[in-house]
Amino acid sequence: MTPVDLLLLKPMQPSVMEALATRFTLHRADTAPDAEAFYAEVGPRIRAMATGAQAPVDDALLARLPNLEIVASFGVGYDTIDTAAAAARGVVVTNTPDVLSDEVADLAMGLLLATLRQIPQADRYLRAGHWPTRPYPLTPTLRGRTIGILGLGRIGRAIATRLEGFGVALAYHGRRRQPEVSYTYHATLLDMARAVDVLLVVAPGGPETDGLVDAAVLAALGPEGILINVARGSVVDEAALIAALRDGTILGAGLDVFAREPHVPADLVALDHVVLLPHVGSGSVHTREAMGRLVVDNLLHWFDGRGPLTPVPETPVRETAGRETPGPETFRSAGA
Repeated sequence: MTPVDLLLLKPMQPSVMEALATRFTLHRADTAPDAEAFYAEVGPRIRAMATGAQAPVDDALLARLPNLEIVASFGVGYDTIDTAAAAARGVVVTNTPDVLSDEVADLAMGLLLATLRQIPQADRYLRAGHWPTRPYPLTPTLRGRTIGILGLGRIGRAIATRLEGFGVALAYHGRRRQPEVSYTYHATLLDMARAVDVLLVVAPGGPETDGLVDAAVLAALGPEGILINVARGSVVDEAALIAALRDGTILGAGLDVFAREPHVPADLVALDHVVLLPHVGSGSVHTREAMGRLVVDNLLHWFDGRGPLTPVPETPVRETAGRETPGPETFRSAGA
């Protein structure tokens, strides 16, 4: 079987690269000395793409790949991929859900506790030699708080399950009420912010959620409020958050994501009542390996004619029955 030509916008972890190289001919866009010449030469041959969240896929790029069939994205979020443009061109997009839910939920719990109990600050205090002089100041607590989850999807539910063990009250806001859960539902984010002490952001990125957590929401959260974001930096109005932290509008924040990664505003770094992490929610060896396997498996299933394993709902899935590889004739909804 002739290897399929696959485009890599940026290098992926070694295990993924090695697995892809056994079945595909890899073309590295990041090492091409002349992008125009590169796409002119290989663009028409490309039938698959493997990418991550830091490499945007827009309509202009898709136009250079007229025979592209599938984009396999590394990560659960895919807001950097123009799925409408992909759908219009009959290109399927896949992501890596489920395999990272527990890891991100674990990290969210750690970030919440680290922010409330000031674990990094206490560590710095000890290392600086202050403890023999005076005890570390008393901190806020998780006791008696109500946690509001913005986005009760796979990861949001995994976080809620963990929080149940802490004996806290739980609420959520999303596009719809979920009758199968017992947590308090709020029809608007502003209403939920008024009712909770911690706002935990797990909503997907993209135009619909851009700047959703704004100055009004932060003001509603209040001076004892804590913001935790393990979703996308774009969901929070970063300038409004910095102002709210400086002014005491909210008590503190724990952030694993930022608007323009890997660049973090110096104004955030300068604040001592925030905990900042370099987008490590899924960053364990175990989980990143599982995500990588799912990227590869989506591509292998597609080109074996079995369809993708985890297509996103916005892009079509081509019917593959009776074909060695998928054909463009018939489409069905990815959510069907």
